[in-house]
Amino acid sequence: MDLEFSGEIWYWRGPAPYHFVTVPERECTALEETSAEVSYGWGMTPVMARIGQTGWQTSLWPKEGRYVVPLKTAVRRAEGLDLGDVVTIRLTVDV
Repeated sequence: MDLEFSGEIWYWRGPAPYHFVTVPERECTALEETSAEVSYGWGMTPVMARIGQTGWQTSLWPKEGRYVVPLKTAVRRAEGLDLGDVVTIRLTVDV
């Protein structure tokens, strides 16, 4: 399954600080239909992600009934991204 969407980068300073983009509801619905086949522990869903020219392997995290995409520092640096930027993300889920 391939998905593409745009979202704003936000920051969570919790015990393990990280930057994320929240997956929109429509795409979350599509992900939920396939997540049982591929998810592991705590509902994590492995994906290949791409922003611009930068691709990486990660897992979507479930949060408040939706999913969030964690953005590695290396990805943000490579694409010149910062908190509050709106980005287009492409996700591939192997089903």
